[in-house]
Amino acid sequence: QGEQSNIQTIAVGPAASQIAIKQLGTNGGGFFNANSAHPFENPTPLSNFLELLAILLIPAALCHSFGTMINDTRQGWAILTTMTVVLLGALLVTLHYEQAGNPLLSALGVDQAPSLTQSGGNMEDKETRFGIVNSVLWATATTAASNGSVNAMHDSFMPLSGMVPMCLIQLGEVIFGGVGSGLYGMLIFAIIAVFVAGLMIGRTPEYLGKKIESFEIKMAAIVILIPAFFILMGTALAVVTDVGKLAIANPGAHGFSEILYAFSSAAGNNGSAFAGLSANTPFYNIVLGIIMLFGRYGIIIPVLAIAGSLAAKKSVPITVGTLPTHTPLFVLLLIATILLVGALTFVPALALGPIVEHLQLINLH
Repeated sequence: QGEQSNIQTIAVGPAASQIAIKQLGTNGGGFFNANSAHPFENPTPLSNFLELLAILLIPAALCHSFGTMINDTRQGWAILTTMTVVLLGALLVTLHYEQAGNPLLSALGVDQAPSLTQSGGNMEDKETRFGIVNSVLWATATTAASNGSVNAMHDSFMPLSGMVPMCLIQLGEVIFGGVGSGLYGMLIFAIIAVFVAGLMIGRTPEYLGKKIESFEIKMAAIVILIPAFFILMGTALAVVTDVGKLAIANPGAHGFSEILYAFSSAAGNNGSAFAGLSANTPFYNIVLGIIMLFGRYGIIIPVLAIAGSLAAKKSVPITVGTLPTHTPLFVLLLIATILLVGALTFVPALALGPIVEHLQLINLH
C-alpha cells in the first residue's frame, strides 16, 4: 500500500511589500492574521529588529523636527528624553514579569529557567525564533506608538506584563506615539506640566514663550478626559450586557482585562488586542467603531483649538520666573504628570482586571 499525502494550502501574497507601510506609518495591520509573528512577514531576528525600529523611527524623528521648527532643539531633546525614559521603564517591568514565568507551572515543577536550550520564562504564544526579550520589546514599542502590530500574543502575557502595554495605550500613546499624533499628545501633557508648575510657584504658566491660560487648560482637560470616558463607559456597557459578556472566552478577571484592552485599543487608535475576546460581533463592531471615531476626532479638535489659540498670542519675554522646559527637572516633572494624570485615571479599572488576576496567580488560583 503506497504512502498517502495530504495537500497543504499555504496562504501567500504580497506580505513583504506591506511591511514598510505597516510599520513606518504606525498602521499595524498585518497581511496575515498572525501579523508579524508569521514567518512571511517577519522571518528572522534581523527582520524583527528592523521592523521594530521602523515603529519608533518617525515618532522619534518628529521630536527633532519639533525642536527645529521652534528654533530650539533642546525642547525636542527634552520631549525625546521623556519618551525614552518612560518606554525603558515600561520595558523593564514587562520583561521582569515575562522572564519570571508562570507561578502555576513552577508549582508543578516545570523548568522555566533560561538556559542554552530555552529562553525560559513565559513562552506561551511567543515565537521561539524571537524569545522573551524580542517579544517584550515589540509589545512595548507597538503600544507606546499607536501601531498595534504584534509578534506575540499579548493575551498570553502574564497579568502585570500584559497590563503594561494596556497602560501605554491608556496614556494616550504619547510615549513616541503614532506618526504625528504622538507628538501632539505629549505636548498636551507638557502644557499640563507647566500649568501644575505655575500653580506651585504662583505665576501664570508659559510654554514656548506663550502664556497658558484657562482656555488651553480646558482644551487639554478635554483631550485627557475623552479617551478615558469612552474606554471606561464602553467597558462598563460590555460587562453589564449579555451580548458583551457572551464574547468572553476567559471569564473572571482576565475576561475583564480583555474587554478593557479592546476598548483601550479602539479609543487609542492602536489595533492590538487581547485576542481571547471574540470581538467580531455586531455589538463590538458597532460600539468599538463609534469609540474609534470619537477617540480620534474628539482629541484632534481640542488640540487644533489649542494650536490656534497659542498661534494668535504674542510671545512673552523670558524672565527669572519662567520655568525652563528643556532641563532634566522639567523632564522629571513631565514624567510625573504623565504617570499621575494619565495612569491614575485607570487604576480602579486595572485593579479589577490584571492586578486581581496577578494576586490570584501568585496565590496559585
